[in-house]
Amino acid sequence: MKINPTLAKELKKADKEASRDGFGKGLLKLGKTNKNVVALTADLADSTRVEWFKKEFPDRFIECGVSEQNMAGVAAGLAFTGKIPFACSFSAFNPGRNWEQIRVSIAYSNANVKILGSHAGITTGEDGATHQALEDIATTRCIPNMIVIVPADSLEATKATIEAAKTNGPVYIRVSRAKVPMFTTEKTPFKIGKAQIFREGKDITIIACGIMTYQALLAAEILEKEGIDAEVINCHTIKPLDKAEIIKSVKKTKAAVTAEEHQVNGGLFGAISELLSSNNPVPIEPVAVMDTFGESGPADELMKKYGLLADDIVKAVKKVLGR
Repeated sequence: MKINPTLAKELKKADKEASRDGFGKGLLKLGKTNKNVVALTADLADSTRVEWFKKEFPDRFIECGVSEQNMAGVAAGLAFTGKIPFACSFSAFNPGRNWEQIRVSIAYSNANVKILGSHAGITTGEDGATHQALEDIATTRCIPNMIVIVPADSLEATKATIEAAKTNGPVYIRVSRAKVPMFTTEKTPFKIGKAQIFREGKDITIIACGIMTYQALLAAEILEKEGIDAEVINCHTIKPLDKAEIIKSVKKTKAAVTAEEHQVNGGLFGAISELLSSNNPVPIEPVAVMDTFGESGPADELMKKYGLLADDIVKAVKKVLGR
């Protein structure tokens, strides 16, 4: 069987849930098992699903108001008292608005702060370009000491949240607003820094993160019907990359496509290109937002307009194989 047996048996029939919901569930679980976990928001407790934690543990919840920069400083201070703070807001503001405070107050000091960027990517939809963070992977992965995680679905977001609390130092977790298929299962392994082969293949390596991992699996099904055997890697941890697994796959297939709901510059495509150019140069093609801002509209229509669907991955695969 090419498909990983720990995934949903029928991808197209998987239940849908937003990865921000998975984060909320993970934070609530942590609250019940670790009294040092605290949560902070910048007037977005409901939207980030921190509201669930707040109702259960009001004494461990801090509302910072519309003050993301101050929230980063408060979170750093809590970390130095032995707490495990989760600082939560929209990714357009966290790390978008408070990047300098994250850099200096948190990362420079290697403070044990977990940063939650919700409503990331084009699928933030009707909120429009100002709220559609398409640069946050780039701006966080360039900061020393920072771990960057982009869960593939809600179930993986829960696992990522729990594992982040067990990991010392700054962690950025990127989640989405839109409901997307939960194609992983409770049995699907998750380990920070460890990429997963979700589908084995020999002709092309498709490396995806976040909601694009599902699209990559759909693309692989289309390609199989056309005689192209695609290997799909779920690269949920952008930093640190699982260098060994990625290089091993690309040495086999000799070509790669990356897929991300992020700007083409500085995100997954940039990270993979940097890795392969130094270790195993091969033809590579990106599927991403191509250096433009988004716009207001339904999430599914924006995914289509900006070329972030399975068919777009298929086109990229054929392009790179045709070189």
